[in-house]
Amino acid sequence: MSSQAPERTSDTDAAATPPSRRLSRRALFGGVGAGALAVGAGAALGRSTAPEPAVADAAEAVVPFRGVHQAGIVTPAQDRMHFVTFDVTTTSRDEIVAMLTKWTAMAERLTVGAESVPGGVVGGGQYEPPGDTGEAYGLMPSNLTLTIGFGPSFFDKFDLGDRRPAALQDLPRFPGDDLDPARSGGDIAVQACADDPQVAVHAIRNLARIAFGTASVRWSQLGFGRTASTSTAQATPRNLFGFKDGTNNIKAEEAATVDEHVWVNGGESDWMTGGTYLVARRIRMKIEPWDRAVLGEQERVIGRSKATGAPLGGTAEFDTVDLGSSTIAKDAHVRLASSESLGGIKILRRGYNFTDGSDGFGHLDAGLFFVAFCSDPQTQFVPMQQALARRDALNEYISHVGSAVFACPPGVPEGTEDYWGSTLFG
Repeated sequence: MSSQAPERTSDTDAAATPPSRRLSRRALFGGVGAGALAVGAGAALGRSTAPEPAVADAAEAVVPFRGVHQAGIVTPAQDRMHFVTFDVTTTSRDEIVAMLTKWTAMAERLTVGAESVPGGVVGGGQYEPPGDTGEAYGLMPSNLTLTIGFGPSFFDKFDLGDRRPAALQDLPRFPGDDLDPARSGGDIAVQACADDPQVAVHAIRNLARIAFGTASVRWSQLGFGRTASTSTAQATPRNLFGFKDGTNNIKAEEAATVDEHVWVNGGESDWMTGGTYLVARRIRMKIEPWDRAVLGEQERVIGRSKATGAPLGGTAEFDTVDLGSSTIAKDAHVRLASSESLGGIKILRRGYNFTDGSDGFGHLDAGLFFVAFCSDPQTQFVPMQQALARRDALNEYISHVGSAVFACPPGVPEGTEDYWGSTLFG
């Protein structure tokens, strides 16, 4: 195999080429993060630490774009995320439908590793702006998923107020919120997740580019290192406080639980059947005070062992949390966030760590970009957050600075000319 990335003479040809013939140099040497490094280390030592094809497989992996539900929800959480919200700048229903139709076609191409439009990088010639920005040229799909949602403010702009679900209301202001309006709300949200950060950024960049004149970026967030596992095949990750996060998260394999707590099943907004609701919260962690707290204080606040993730009083991560035990403080996070303490409430978490430099006082601007999916945010997320905001010991070390909620329509069916949101506009 050549060490150079295969040259694409046309995007149509590239899309039709089997992934094994389109493996790029970047995908082979580092495009899949720690897995690639492990294989590289093994090769340097003259021994095999993993089958070589696994490296290519990770970069080449494609998540189907079409289906009953949108991808990027119960899909096994990828390592990187680029989340963006848009404000609509048109009042024309025809223009917004045209944009959503273009977005859908582009998203489907991007998720298989094709250029955003045929011949997009160089096919337009020397005297035209390229139709694709090019930074993912030669890269593999890397499990890219793109997920769309519509905010509460979207509906009135297109005389769709009667189509707005009752569950889609702006989240209330919770105790302790310090929300920045510039990092909250939005008419439309798009979540791009992938195992290569450049693939995710490229997708959002190109969607934003063709939205010009119809929608403009309101705010965005880059995320790394997932903070939840959404599949039983994934290990529980750690957040920036160093604790395992999302131990009891809903898993994709729990079909009945997902159906009950994640997907919308009929109701007064039939267009949302098969869809879900996305809640986004930018949670800044007070890193410096946390780092000065003794281990005993950290574990008391969380209610779990920092080393193993076991609930205090237990021995293993997945031990049942003993809510009757005084070992777990009354204001411990694990106690207040447990489904048992919340009357059976469950949500599917799919958040990421973030770091955005530092503020003017030398404090790291870092934390958790919390993303969750649920069938009704008013009866699931709102009461959960109200309980946490009032009593959670963790509040001393965190601050909620951004907030948004979106209705994510069902997926685009196979074999149709439907587009993102066609059930709403249809």
